[in-house]
Amino acid sequence: MRRRRLLAVTCALTASLVTGCGLVPGNTAPERRTVVVWLMKDSASQEFLDRFTGQFERTHGDLDLDIRIQEWTGIGEKVQAALDSEDADAPDVIEVGNTQVPQYIEGGGLLDLTLESMRDWGMDDWLPGLAEPGQQMSAQYGIPWYAANRVVIYRTDLFEQAGVTAPPKTREEWLEITAKLDSGGDQGIYLAGQDWYTLAGFVWDEGGDLAEENGGSWRGSLDTPAALRGMDFYRRLQALGDGPVDADEEHPPQAGVFAQGRVAQIVAVPGLARAVVQQNPDLEGKLGFFPVPGKTADKPGAVFTGGSDLVVPENTDVRDGAIAVVEALAGAEWNTDLARTMNYVPNKTTLAGKVAGEEGVAAMAAGAAQGRATPSTPDWAKVEADNPIKEYMTKVLTGADPATEARRASRRITEALTAPAG
Repeated sequence: MRRRRLLAVTCALTASLVTGCGLVPGNTAPERRTVVVWLMKDSASQEFLDRFTGQFERTHGDLDLDIRIQEWTGIGEKVQAALDSEDADAPDVIEVGNTQVPQYIEGGGLLDLTLESMRDWGMDDWLPGLAEPGQQMSAQYGIPWYAANRVVIYRTDLFEQAGVTAPPKTREEWLEITAKLDSGGDQGIYLAGQDWYTLAGFVWDEGGDLAEENGGSWRGSLDTPAALRGMDFYRRLQALGDGPVDADEEHPPQAGVFAQGRVAQIVAVPGLARAVVQQNPDLEGKLGFFPVPGKTADKPGAVFTGGSDLVVPENTDVRDGAIAVVEALAGAEWNTDLARTMNYVPNKTTLAGKVAGEEGVAAMAAGAAQGRATPSTPDWAKVEADNPIKEYMTKVLTGADPATEARRASRRITEALTAPAG
Protein backbone atom coordinates (compact mmCIF):
# COMPACT_ATOMS: atom_id res chain seq x y z
CA MET A 1 0.00 0.00 0.00
CA ARG A 2 1.40 3.37 -0.98
CA ARG A 3 2.05 5.97 1.75
CA ARG A 4 -0.40 8.48 0.30
CA ARG A 5 -3.11 5.86 0.60
CA LEU A 6 -2.09 5.24 4.23
CA LEU A 7 -2.45 8.96 4.84
CA ALA A 8 -5.94 8.93 3.36
CA VAL A 9 -6.94 6.04 5.64
CA THR A 10 -5.56 7.88 8.66
CA CYS A 11 -7.57 10.96 7.67
CA ALA A 12 -10.73 8.94 7.42
CA LEU A 13 -10.19 7.38 10.87
CA THR A 14 -9.60 10.75 12.48
CA ALA A 15 -12.35 12.64 10.65
CA SER A 16 -14.55 12.50 13.75
CA LEU A 17 -11.99 14.65 15.51
CA VAL A 18 -12.78 17.40 12.95
CA THR A 19 -9.25 18.75 13.01
CA GLY A 20 -7.70 15.72 11.29
CA CYS A 21 -5.68 16.22 8.10
CA GLY A 22 -6.07 19.97 8.03
CA LEU A 23 -9.87 20.02 7.97
CA VAL A 24 -11.63 22.61 10.11
CA PRO A 25 -15.34 23.31 10.60
CA GLY A 26 -16.79 25.26 7.71
CA ASN A 27 -13.87 24.55 5.36
CA THR A 28 -15.44 23.27 2.11
CA ALA A 29 -12.40 23.65 -0.17
CA PRO A 30 -11.30 20.24 -1.48
CA GLU A 31 -7.93 18.97 -0.36
CA ARG A 32 -5.49 19.24 -3.28
CA ARG A 33 -3.84 16.05 -4.45
CA THR A 34 -0.76 15.65 -6.62
CA VAL A 35 -0.58 13.52 -9.77
CA VAL A 36 3.00 12.51 -10.55
CA VAL A 37 3.53 12.19 -14.32
CA TRP A 38 6.60 10.68 -15.97
CA LEU A 39 7.19 11.91 -19.52
CA MET A 40 10.19 11.14 -21.71
CA LYS A 41 12.84 13.66 -22.65
CA ASP A 42 12.00 15.66 -25.82
CA SER A 43 8.52 14.14 -26.21
CA ALA A 44 6.99 17.55 -25.51
CA SER A 45 8.45 21.02 -25.33
CA GLN A 46 8.57 22.84 -22.00
CA GLU A 47 6.30 25.52 -23.45
CA PHE A 48 3.67 22.86 -24.24
CA LEU A 49 3.97 21.33 -20.78
CA ASP A 50 3.60 24.73 -19.11
CA ARG A 51 0.45 25.50 -21.09
CA PHE A 52 -1.02 22.07 -20.42
CA THR A 53 -0.24 22.17 -16.71
CA GLY A 54 -1.74 25.63 -16.31
CA GLN A 55 -5.03 24.76 -17.99
CA PHE A 56 -5.31 21.33 -16.38
CA GLU A 57 -4.88 22.69 -12.87
CA ARG A 58 -7.36 25.49 -13.54
CA THR A 59 -10.02 23.04 -14.69
CA HIS A 60 -9.28 20.42 -12.02
CA GLY A 61 -9.39 22.45 -8.82
CA ASP A 62 -8.32 19.61 -6.53
CA LEU A 63 -5.34 18.38 -8.58
CA ASP A 64 -1.76 19.52 -8.95
CA LEU A 65 0.58 18.13 -11.62
CA ASP A 66 4.15 17.12 -10.92
CA ILE A 67 5.66 16.36 -14.35
CA ARG A 68 9.06 14.68 -14.21
CA ILE A 69 11.15 14.20 -17.35
CA GLN A 70 12.86 10.83 -17.81
CA GLU A 71 15.71 9.62 -20.00
CA TRP A 72 15.10 6.76 -22.44
CA THR A 73 18.31 5.01 -21.41
CA GLY A 74 17.48 2.43 -18.73
CA ILE A 75 13.81 3.38 -18.65
CA GLY A 76 12.53 -0.20 -18.85
CA GLU A 77 13.94 -1.24 -15.50
CA LYS A 78 12.91 2.07 -13.95
CA VAL A 79 9.30 1.74 -15.08
CA GLN A 80 9.02 -1.84 -13.88
CA ALA A 81 10.42 -0.81 -10.51
CA ALA A 82 7.81 1.97 -10.32
CA LEU A 83 5.02 -0.49 -11.10
CA ASP A 84 6.19 -2.63 -8.17
CA SER A 85 6.78 0.32 -5.84
CA GLU A 86 4.98 1.14 -2.60
CA ASP A 87 6.63 4.56 -2.49
CA ALA A 88 4.31 7.53 -2.17
CA ASP A 89 6.53 9.33 -4.67
CA ALA A 90 5.96 6.75 -7.42
CA PRO A 91 4.41 7.93 -10.74
CA ASP A 92 0.67 7.91 -11.37
CA VAL A 93 0.92 8.30 -15.16
CA ILE A 94 3.83 7.09 -17.29
CA GLU A 95 4.71 7.65 -20.94
CA VAL A 96 6.15 4.46 -22.46
CA GLY A 97 7.24 3.53 -25.97
CA ASN A 98 4.41 1.84 -27.85
CA THR A 99 6.39 -1.35 -28.46
CA GLN A 100 7.38 -1.50 -24.77
CA VAL A 101 3.83 -1.78 -23.45
CA PRO A 102 3.58 -5.60 -23.83
CA GLN A 103 6.47 -6.18 -21.43
CA TYR A 104 4.81 -4.03 -18.77
CA ILE A 105 1.48 -5.78 -19.29
CA GLU A 106 3.25 -9.12 -18.92
CA GLY A 107 4.97 -7.95 -15.75
CA GLY A 108 1.67 -6.88 -14.23
CA GLY A 109 0.88 -3.66 -12.44
CA LEU A 110 -0.98 -1.66 -15.13
CA LEU A 111 -4.49 -0.36 -14.67
CA ASP A 112 -7.08 -1.74 -17.09
CA LEU A 113 -8.51 1.26 -18.98
CA THR A 114 -10.85 -0.64 -21.29
CA LEU A 115 -14.06 0.92 -19.97
CA GLU A 116 -12.81 4.48 -20.38
CA SER A 117 -11.37 3.68 -23.80
CA MET A 118 -14.64 2.29 -25.11
CA ARG A 119 -17.07 4.64 -23.38
CA ASP A 120 -15.27 7.98 -23.41
CA TRP A 121 -12.10 8.03 -25.52
CA GLY A 122 -13.17 6.83 -29.00
CA MET A 123 -10.78 3.89 -29.21
CA ASP A 124 -12.14 2.79 -32.60
CA ASP A 125 -10.37 5.76 -34.20
CA TRP A 126 -6.97 5.19 -32.61
CA LEU A 127 -3.95 4.48 -34.79
CA PRO A 128 -3.54 0.71 -34.77
CA GLY A 129 0.24 0.94 -34.46
CA LEU A 130 -0.24 2.64 -31.10
CA ALA A 131 -3.38 0.92 -29.88
CA GLU A 132 -2.58 -2.72 -30.61
CA PRO A 133 0.61 -2.95 -28.53
CA GLY A 134 -1.37 -1.54 -25.61
CA GLN A 135 -3.88 -4.40 -25.67
CA GLN A 136 -3.90 -7.85 -24.15
CA MET A 137 -6.77 -10.03 -25.23
CA SER A 138 -9.73 -7.61 -25.07
CA ALA A 139 -8.27 -5.34 -22.39
CA GLN A 140 -6.70 -1.94 -23.10
CA TYR A 141 -3.81 -0.85 -20.89
CA GLY A 142 -1.81 1.53 -23.10
CA ILE A 143 -3.55 4.67 -24.36
CA PRO A 144 -2.16 6.09 -27.65
CA TRP A 145 -0.50 9.49 -27.26
CA TYR A 146 1.50 10.39 -30.38
CA ALA A 147 3.07 8.69 -33.38
CA ALA A 148 5.84 9.10 -35.91
CA ASN A 149 6.56 6.96 -38.92
CA ARG A 150 8.56 6.87 -42.11
CA VAL A 151 7.65 8.65 -45.33
CA VAL A 152 9.53 9.15 -48.57
CA ILE A 153 11.63 12.33 -48.59
CA TYR A 154 12.43 13.27 -52.18
CA ARG A 155 14.24 15.85 -54.28
CA THR A 156 11.58 17.87 -56.05
CA ASP A 157 14.13 19.27 -58.53
CA LEU A 158 15.36 15.82 -59.56
CA PHE A 159 11.79 14.63 -60.02
CA GLU A 160 11.10 17.62 -62.28
CA GLN A 161 14.27 17.05 -64.29
CA ALA A 162 13.18 13.44 -64.86
CA GLY A 163 9.75 14.56 -66.05
CA VAL A 164 7.96 13.20 -62.99
CA THR A 165 5.06 15.53 -62.28
CA ALA A 166 3.52 13.79 -59.24
CA PRO A 167 4.66 11.38 -56.53
CA PRO A 168 3.78 7.72 -57.11
CA LYS A 169 0.58 6.29 -55.66
CA THR A 170 1.37 2.58 -56.01
CA ARG A 171 4.42 0.45 -55.40
CA GLU A 172 4.76 -0.42 -59.09
CA GLU A 173 4.65 3.27 -60.03
CA TRP A 174 7.28 3.86 -57.37
CA LEU A 175 9.57 1.30 -58.97
CA GLU A 176 9.08 2.82 -62.43
CA ILE A 177 9.77 6.37 -61.26
CA THR A 178 12.76 5.32 -59.17
CA ALA A 179 14.27 3.45 -62.12
CA LYS A 180 13.93 6.63 -64.19
CA LEU A 181 15.66 8.65 -61.47
CA ASP A 182 18.48 6.13 -61.12
CA SER A 183 20.67 7.50 -63.91
CA GLY A 184 23.42 9.96 -64.76
CA GLY A 185 25.30 9.42 -61.54
CA ASP A 186 22.22 9.94 -59.35
CA GLN A 187 20.80 7.20 -57.15
CA GLY A 188 17.09 6.64 -57.64
CA ILE A 189 16.84 5.86 -53.93
CA TYR A 190 19.26 5.34 -51.09
CA LEU A 191 18.00 2.31 -49.17
CA ALA A 192 20.37 0.50 -46.84
CA GLY A 193 20.29 -3.27 -47.09
CA GLN A 194 19.37 -3.82 -43.44
CA ASP A 195 16.58 -1.25 -43.03
CA TRP A 196 14.31 -3.87 -41.52
CA TYR A 197 11.63 -1.41 -40.35
CA THR A 198 11.02 -0.47 -43.99
CA LEU A 199 10.99 -4.14 -44.97
CA ALA A 200 8.38 -4.82 -42.29
CA GLY A 201 5.98 -2.41 -44.01
CA PHE A 202 6.26 -4.29 -47.31
CA VAL A 203 5.74 -7.61 -45.50
CA TRP A 204 2.62 -6.25 -43.78
CA ASP A 205 1.33 -4.91 -47.10
CA GLU A 206 1.47 -8.42 -48.49
CA GLY A 207 -0.49 -9.82 -45.55
CA GLY A 208 2.51 -11.30 -43.75
CA ASP A 209 4.26 -10.57 -40.47
CA LEU A 210 7.65 -10.89 -38.82
CA ALA A 211 6.30 -13.37 -36.29
CA GLU A 212 2.91 -14.93 -35.64
CA GLU A 213 1.13 -16.23 -32.55
CA ASN A 214 -0.73 -19.52 -32.46
CA GLY A 215 -2.18 -20.93 -29.28
CA GLY A 216 -0.10 -18.67 -27.09
CA SER A 217 3.18 -19.57 -28.81
CA TRP A 218 5.15 -17.33 -31.16
CA ARG A 219 7.11 -18.35 -34.24
CA GLY A 220 9.08 -16.41 -36.84
CA SER A 221 7.17 -16.07 -40.09
CA LEU A 222 9.56 -14.53 -42.61
CA ASP A 223 9.29 -17.77 -44.58
CA THR A 224 5.60 -17.39 -45.45
CA PRO A 225 4.72 -16.63 -49.09
CA ALA A 226 3.43 -13.18 -48.09
CA ALA A 227 6.60 -12.26 -46.23
CA LEU A 228 8.76 -13.49 -49.10
CA ARG A 229 6.83 -11.27 -51.51
CA GLY A 230 7.56 -8.30 -49.24
CA MET A 231 11.27 -9.13 -49.28
CA ASP A 232 11.24 -9.44 -53.06
CA PHE A 233 9.81 -5.94 -53.42
CA TYR A 234 12.45 -4.62 -51.04
CA ARG A 235 15.15 -6.28 -53.17
CA ARG A 236 13.85 -4.69 -56.36
CA LEU A 237 13.62 -1.23 -54.81
CA GLN A 238 16.97 -1.38 -53.03
CA ALA A 239 18.73 -2.25 -56.30
CA LEU A 240 17.79 1.16 -57.72
CA GLY A 241 20.48 2.86 -55.66
CA ASP A 242 23.83 2.19 -54.05
CA GLY A 243 22.84 1.60 -50.45
CA PRO A 244 25.18 -0.81 -48.64
CA VAL A 245 23.71 -4.30 -48.44
CA ASP A 246 25.45 -5.13 -45.16
CA ALA A 247 24.51 -2.08 -43.05
CA ASP A 248 21.42 -0.30 -41.76
CA GLU A 249 20.25 3.26 -42.35
CA GLU A 250 22.48 4.66 -39.59
CA HIS A 251 25.75 3.23 -40.92
CA PRO A 252 26.46 5.64 -42.45
CA PRO A 253 23.67 8.00 -41.39
CA GLN A 254 21.45 8.35 -44.45
CA ALA A 255 20.88 12.07 -43.83
CA GLY A 256 24.55 12.66 -44.65
CA VAL A 257 24.37 10.55 -47.80
CA PHE A 258 21.25 12.37 -48.97
CA ALA A 259 22.89 15.73 -48.25
CA GLN A 260 25.67 14.98 -50.74
CA GLY A 261 23.17 15.83 -53.49
CA ARG A 262 23.19 12.72 -55.68
CA VAL A 263 20.24 10.84 -54.16
CA ALA A 264 16.64 11.30 -55.29
CA GLN A 265 14.83 9.64 -52.36
CA ILE A 266 15.21 8.19 -48.89
CA VAL A 267 12.71 6.53 -46.54
CA ALA A 268 12.79 8.29 -43.18
CA VAL A 269 10.79 10.32 -40.67
CA PRO A 270 10.09 13.84 -42.00
CA GLY A 271 12.18 15.47 -39.31
CA LEU A 272 15.31 14.07 -40.95
CA ALA A 273 14.89 16.67 -43.69
CA ARG A 274 16.08 19.32 -41.24
CA ALA A 275 19.34 17.45 -40.72
CA VAL A 276 19.77 17.14 -44.49
CA VAL A 277 19.36 20.88 -45.06
CA GLN A 278 21.67 21.70 -42.15
CA GLN A 279 24.39 19.67 -43.87
CA ASN A 280 23.63 21.04 -47.33
CA PRO A 281 21.84 24.44 -47.28
CA ASP A 282 21.59 24.33 -51.10
CA LEU A 283 18.78 21.77 -50.66
CA GLU A 284 16.57 24.28 -48.84
CA GLY A 285 13.19 24.34 -50.61
CA LYS A 286 14.05 21.32 -52.76
CA LEU A 287 12.72 18.56 -50.50
CA GLY A 288 9.22 17.12 -50.64
CA PHE A 289 7.38 14.31 -48.88
CA PHE A 290 4.91 11.58 -49.79
CA PRO A 291 3.59 8.51 -47.97
CA VAL A 292 5.23 5.17 -48.70
CA PRO A 293 3.09 3.92 -51.62
CA GLY A 294 0.81 0.93 -51.21
CA LYS A 295 0.00 -1.96 -53.51
CA THR A 296 -3.00 -0.04 -54.82
CA ALA A 297 -3.69 3.68 -55.13
CA ASP A 298 -6.59 3.72 -52.69
CA LYS A 299 -4.39 3.71 -49.58
CA PRO A 300 -0.72 4.21 -48.64
CA GLY A 301 1.55 1.34 -47.75
CA ALA A 302 1.89 -0.08 -44.27
CA VAL A 303 4.61 1.44 -42.11
CA PHE A 304 6.14 0.79 -38.74
CA THR A 305 4.61 3.24 -36.28
CA GLY A 306 6.82 4.44 -33.47
CA GLY A 307 5.60 6.66 -30.71
CA SER A 308 4.29 6.55 -27.18
CA ASP A 309 1.39 5.32 -25.10
CA LEU A 310 0.28 6.50 -21.68
CA VAL A 311 -0.21 3.96 -18.90
CA VAL A 312 -1.48 4.20 -15.33
CA PRO A 313 0.13 2.04 -12.62
CA GLU A 314 -2.38 -0.11 -10.80
CA ASN A 315 -0.87 1.01 -7.49
CA THR A 316 -1.74 4.68 -7.99
CA ASP A 317 -3.60 6.25 -5.09
CA VAL A 318 -5.04 9.05 -7.25
CA ARG A 319 -6.79 6.86 -9.77
CA ASP A 320 -9.35 9.45 -10.84
CA GLY A 321 -6.68 12.12 -11.15
CA ALA A 322 -4.41 9.88 -13.22
CA ILE A 323 -7.27 8.99 -15.55
CA ALA A 324 -8.11 12.69 -15.90
CA VAL A 325 -4.52 13.42 -16.97
CA VAL A 326 -4.57 10.63 -19.57
CA GLU A 327 -7.94 11.80 -20.85
CA ALA A 328 -6.66 15.34 -21.30
CA LEU A 329 -3.31 14.48 -22.90
CA ALA A 330 -4.86 11.94 -25.27
CA GLY A 331 -7.97 14.03 -25.99
CA ALA A 332 -8.47 15.90 -29.24
CA GLU A 333 -7.57 19.40 -27.98
CA TRP A 334 -4.20 18.68 -26.40
CA ASN A 335 -3.29 15.82 -28.71
CA THR A 336 -3.70 18.09 -31.72
CA ASP A 337 -1.76 20.83 -29.94
CA LEU A 338 1.10 18.40 -29.25
CA ALA A 339 1.14 17.19 -32.87
CA ARG A 340 1.36 20.73 -34.20
CA THR A 341 3.97 21.76 -31.65
CA MET A 342 6.25 18.75 -32.14
CA ASN A 343 5.44 17.70 -35.74
CA TYR A 344 3.90 14.42 -34.62
CA VAL A 345 0.99 12.39 -35.92
CA PRO A 346 -2.09 12.70 -33.68
CA ASN A 347 -3.32 9.53 -32.02
CA LYS A 348 -6.51 9.24 -34.10
CA THR A 349 -7.08 8.90 -37.82
CA THR A 350 -9.92 11.42 -37.45
CA LEU A 351 -7.42 14.10 -36.38
CA ALA A 352 -5.16 13.77 -39.43
CA GLY A 353 -6.74 16.83 -41.05
CA LYS A 354 -5.59 18.97 -38.14
CA VAL A 355 -1.97 18.70 -39.33
CA ALA A 356 -2.66 18.89 -43.07
CA GLY A 357 -0.92 22.25 -43.39
CA GLU A 358 2.55 20.77 -42.86
CA GLU A 359 3.55 18.63 -45.85
CA GLY A 360 5.85 16.24 -44.01
CA VAL A 361 3.47 15.69 -41.11
CA ALA A 362 0.51 15.29 -43.48
CA ALA A 363 2.38 12.57 -45.40
CA MET A 364 3.26 10.92 -42.11
CA ALA A 365 -0.33 11.06 -40.89
CA ALA A 366 -1.60 9.49 -44.12
CA GLY A 367 0.83 6.61 -43.68
CA ALA A 368 0.08 6.25 -39.98
CA ALA A 369 -3.47 5.18 -40.82
CA GLN A 370 -1.84 1.97 -42.11
CA GLY A 371 0.66 1.86 -39.26
CA ARG A 372 1.68 -1.29 -37.45
CA ALA A 373 3.99 -2.21 -34.61
CA THR A 374 6.40 -5.05 -34.03
CA PRO A 375 4.87 -8.34 -32.79
CA SER A 376 3.06 -7.75 -29.52
CA THR A 377 5.12 -10.00 -27.30
CA PRO A 378 7.30 -8.90 -24.39
CA ASP A 379 10.08 -11.09 -25.79
CA TRP A 380 10.45 -9.14 -29.05
CA ALA A 381 13.32 -7.15 -27.53
CA LYS A 382 15.34 -10.37 -27.54
CA VAL A 383 14.90 -10.61 -31.32
CA GLU A 384 16.17 -7.08 -31.84
CA ALA A 385 19.13 -7.63 -29.53
CA ASP A 386 20.71 -10.04 -32.05
CA ASN A 387 18.58 -9.22 -35.04
CA PRO A 388 18.40 -12.14 -37.51
CA ILE A 389 16.25 -10.07 -39.89
CA LYS A 390 19.25 -7.91 -40.80
CA GLU A 391 21.43 -10.88 -41.64
CA TYR A 392 18.60 -12.40 -43.66
CA MET A 393 18.23 -9.24 -45.72
CA THR A 394 21.94 -9.06 -46.49
CA LYS A 395 22.01 -12.70 -47.54
CA VAL A 396 19.11 -12.22 -49.96
CA LEU A 397 20.54 -8.99 -51.39
CA THR A 398 23.84 -10.72 -52.10
CA GLY A 399 22.21 -13.53 -54.05
CA ALA A 400 21.33 -16.23 -51.53
CA ASP A 401 18.11 -18.21 -51.92
CA PRO A 402 15.35 -16.16 -50.21
CA ALA A 403 13.28 -19.15 -49.06
CA THR A 404 16.26 -20.90 -47.49
CA GLU A 405 17.45 -17.79 -45.69
CA ALA A 406 13.92 -16.91 -44.58
CA ARG A 407 13.53 -20.32 -42.95
CA ARG A 408 16.85 -19.90 -41.16
CA ALA A 409 15.92 -16.40 -39.91
CA SER A 410 12.45 -17.57 -38.86
CA ARG A 411 13.96 -20.36 -36.78
CA ARG A 412 16.19 -17.86 -35.00
CA ILE A 413 13.24 -15.57 -34.30
CA THR A 414 11.26 -18.53 -32.91
CA GLU A 415 14.17 -19.50 -30.67
CA ALA A 416 14.41 -15.95 -29.30
CA LEU A 417 10.67 -15.77 -28.63
CA THR A 418 10.49 -19.15 -26.91
CA ALA A 419 13.76 -19.16 -24.97
CA PRO A 420 13.31 -19.25 -21.18
CA ALA A 421 14.00 -16.03 -19.34
CA GLY A 422 17.33 -15.63 -17.66
